[in-house]
Amino acid sequence: MKELDVRYANHPDDSKKYTTEELRKHYLIEEVFVKDDISLTYSHQDRIIAGGAYPVDKELILEAGDALRADYFLQRRELGIINIGGDGIVTLDGKQYVMHKTDGLYVGMGTKEVKFSSIDSNNPAKFYMCSSPAHKTCPTVYLPIEKAKKVPMGDQEHLNMRVINQFIHSDVLETCQLSMGMTVLCPGNAWNTMPCHTHERRMEVYFYFDLGDDDVVFHLMGQPQETRTIVIKNEQAVISPSWSIHAGFATKNYTFIWGMCGENKTYNDMDVIKTTDLK
Repeated sequence: MKELDVRYANHPDDSKKYTTEELRKHYLIEEVFVKDDISLTYSHQDRIIAGGAYPVDKELILEAGDALRADYFLQRRELGIINIGGDGIVTLDGKQYVMHKTDGLYVGMGTKEVKFSSIDSNNPAKFYMCSSPAHKTCPTVYLPIEKAKKVPMGDQEHLNMRVINQFIHSDVLETCQLSMGMTVLCPGNAWNTMPCHTHERRMEVYFYFDLGDDDVVFHLMGQPQETRTIVIKNEQAVISPSWSIHAGFATKNYTFIWGMCGENKTYNDMDVIKTTDLK
């Protein structure tokens, strides 16, 4: 397992002065999946950890490493996992969970052993995950895509027709601080989370996938009157501080996984920004 890539929090005034290179350095997670390794980024924005496990030819073990100063990874944390690849197995303290594509799994604090493996190395699993600090243990829950709460949003006229799949959400299960889900844009649509919003009481990480090799997402961030753009390729993620909008459009329809943590996990606790007020 690679050492955690640590990203420090910053003030929104700093981001006004960032070059394109600096924006990407602080907010973009370019390499989420590394063959036969676990690649994770630790953000000081509400201390979320996001990244991927990509077991192809061997089983991978989730370890705490030096950055967490913990006996094991989930000693003081909870974890959400969504598989975007082939069939795989997540083993939690000896209990196996077979995960198909787009299946989810919530893992409660205190789970000591977390292992990842693929059933077929020719079609390996890709486990995307988010982890937040926790102060209590909630039950571990396996979440096949059928159990996710489906919330249709948007319309074709505004190019934002999509379905929000709420996996780790208060309407589905109990968690400590973490929320997580997957939004699927319908064919012919390009905008997500538009009109956009901020939520001061929690941050968010977006992970974009289901894009072609020649496709990109133009991810919008920054304060409503100081917006910035980060160009994102397939299977890359972006850190969104609580003060930042987080919306995007792309060269084709796509899917993204959102992970949130902070003081408030109420999904509708947000400040909507009128499109005409953006600058």
